[in-house]
Amino acid sequence: MYGYLVVGLIVVIGLIISYNRFQFAKAEKMYPPKGEFITVDGCRLHFIKKGEGHPVVFLHGGILSSRDFERIVELAAGKGFMAIAFDRPGYGFSERPKSEVTPIQQARMLHSAIKTLGVDEPVIIVAHSWSGSMSLSYANQFPEDVRGVITLGAALYKEGYPAENGDPLSKLVKTPILGKLIMNTMLKSPLGKGMAGAMVKETFKPEVPPEGYIEEVYALAFRPRHFAANREDVLAFPTATKEISEDYNSLQHPVLILVGEDDPFGTIEHAERLNEELPQSDLRILPKVAHMIPDVHPELVVQNVVEFHKCLSSRISAATKN
Repeated sequence: MYGYLVVGLIVVIGLIISYNRFQFAKAEKMYPPKGEFITVDGCRLHFIKKGEGHPVVFLHGGILSSRDFERIVELAAGKGFMAIAFDRPGYGFSERPKSEVTPIQQARMLHSAIKTLGVDEPVIIVAHSWSGSMSLSYANQFPEDVRGVITLGAALYKEGYPAENGDPLSKLVKTPILGKLIMNTMLKSPLGKGMAGAMVKETFKPEVPPEGYIEEVYALAFRPRHFAANREDVLAFPTATKEISEDYNSLQHPVLILVGEDDPFGTIEHAERLNEELPQSDLRILPKVAHMIPDVHPELVVQNVVEFHKCLSSRISAATKN
C-alpha cells in the first residue's frame, strides 16, 4: 500500500516538474533576449548596447534585468552616449558562476566584460537598488576606469538592509535538494504567480508598475536560475557590503546620489549616510518618486546623466587649464 503511494507521489512530482520546465521554456520564447552576448570567466553575459559617445554603464537591481533600463538605454543613446546595460550574473539571460558571486566579484566580472567589449574610456556607472554598493566597489577596485557614479535608490549599507539579519526564503531556496525541488515545482504554480505580483507591487509602491511588468517578472524572474541568483544576492549583500562600505570614504570619484522621497525601503537613510562619508558627492531627494526609478522615471534618469556628464566635463576642462 505504502509502496503504491510513494510511486504515485513520485509520478505526481515528476509531472509537476515537467510542467514547470515547459513553462520556463515557454517564458523564454515569449520574452527572448534583446541584446548581445559576451563570455567572461567562462560565463555568457547578456547586454544591451546602443549609441556612440561617452560610455555609460547601467546596472539593474534585484528583480528583473537589463530590461529595467531598456527605455533609458534608448534615450541615453539619443543624447550622444554609448549606453550599455548588463544582465548581472544569473539574471535575465546571463549565466552565473557555480561558485559564490558577491557584489565585489560581480564588479570584477563586469569590469572584464566592459574591457572585452573594447571600452577603454573611463565609464560613468549608473546603479539601481542592490547594485549601489557594487558600483562603489567597482570604482574603488578600478579607479582609473571610472569617471563617476550615479546611484538610484541604492542599497549601500548592511544596516537597514531588508535582509540584514538573513532571509528565510533565500535560505530555503539555497538548501541542497529541497531548494531545487521547490523552485522546479512552485515557481510556475498559482503560488509563484501570486508571489510575483505581490513582490512587484510592493517594490513599486506607492507608484504603479508599467503595463506588463508583472507578467514579465513572472515569466523571467521566476525561473530557477534567475530566482536562485536573486536569493544568493540577498544573502551575500550584508557581509559583502559591510566590507565595501568601509572604503567609501576613500572614494575619489564624483558621486551623484539620487533617491525618491517616497522610497519605502530605507534608502533615504542610506543616501544621507553615504553623502556624509564621501569626499565628492551630491545628494538629490526626488519629489513624488519611489523606488523603481529606472522603470517609472526613465527621462529623469537620463536628464541627470546628461547634467552629471556636463559637470564632469567642466571639472576636467578646468583642471586641464590649471
